[in-house]
Amino acid sequence: MEPLCVMVVDDELGMRAGAERALRDYRVKMPDGNEEISFRVLSADSGEEALQIISQTPPDILLLDYKLPGMTGLDLLVKLAAGSGDMLVIMITAYASIETAVQATRQGAYDFLPKPFTPEELRDVIRRSAMHVVLTRQARQMAEEKKRVRFEFIRVLGHELKAPLAAVEGYVNIMKDESLGPELAPYKEMISRSHVRLEQMKKLIVDLLDMTRIEAGQKVRHVEQMDICAAFRDAAELVKPSAKERGIRVNVKCPESCFAAADRSEMDMIFNNLLTNAVKYNRDNGSVEAVLTPGEGQIEIRVTDTGIGMSPEEQEKLFGEFVRIKNDQTRNILGSGLGLSIIKRLVELYRGSITVISEAGKGSTFTAVLKLEKA
Repeated sequence: MEPLCVMVVDDELGMRAGAERALRDYRVKMPDGNEEISFRVLSADSGEEALQIISQTPPDILLLDYKLPGMTGLDLLVKLAAGSGDMLVIMITAYASIETAVQATRQGAYDFLPKPFTPEELRDVIRRSAMHVVLTRQARQMAEEKKRVRFEFIRVLGHELKAPLAAVEGYVNIMKDESLGPELAPYKEMISRSHVRLEQMKKLIVDLLDMTRIEAGQKVRHVEQMDICAAFRDAAELVKPSAKERGIRVNVKCPESCFAAADRSEMDMIFNNLLTNAVKYNRDNGSVEAVLTPGEGQIEIRVTDTGIGMSPEEQEKLFGEFVRIKNDQTRNILGSGLGLSIIKRLVELYRGSITVISEAGKGSTFTAVLKLEKA
């Protein structure tokens, strides 16, 4: 973390020098304990000199004497009020009064330090001020990041919905204008394609709602004792028809039964997404190996495919929202780009983790570990 700049404005040389000595090697630990705040000190002996320095190097914290030759500390505070940004002002004075405090506070003073003060008293007020500066800036950065993420989210969502809507609109206009004649038969393929696009939009909306509920902590959960292995086999049965159409073999390995406390709908989403992706991104006549291994207080799900695989760069961003691997091999594969981000959030609900090992052109292995209590 960059050192915070503290400016001491006082007409007493001893006061300026003492403040610099007290803060020279002073460090403030952040609440998380991972970072420390250090300080560099500037000084000025008058309000006029302070204004010149501030115009070039605005400090983070201003220690401002109330009684100055020429321009008073309060006069300087008035001049700084309009453009001081997030600079904190601490008034230091031996002439403290209620009236002075009210005036200074109205002009934006953050705190007061009465003279004479000890190095410990100075460090204490600097500690409070430094924490306020850093936490305020972190909060602002988080708010700006949240705004940026929200904008990007809406932009990508609009893009993902725009493409299938445009396709359906085009087909509908062709049918409306009877461009292929009055008979129904020539339009059947367009109707079928429109149906596929509408299903794509429907899945996107459902996935989006699922993800939003999970992130907001509003998803209603029904955790109960269930047969995890039976749910795993059911999910595999659901993908076998689409796998069979492309000659893809789906091999399932798991015990006859294994009971644990879990939410059935969450297990279904995890299993279905992993197995569906393994088929969707596979090559024709390939295979899927799906293995569920119960352990002590956990289960491991490993799904391996012989599909198109991914590069290291593609793997790094795989679990983000609306992330879809786009290349010549995936161009015609439909999806919302939310499935894996939903899986990641669900796995984290069970204090687990999910990883991927993949090689372009050879396939991928997804491994999810969930902490589950046995029945």
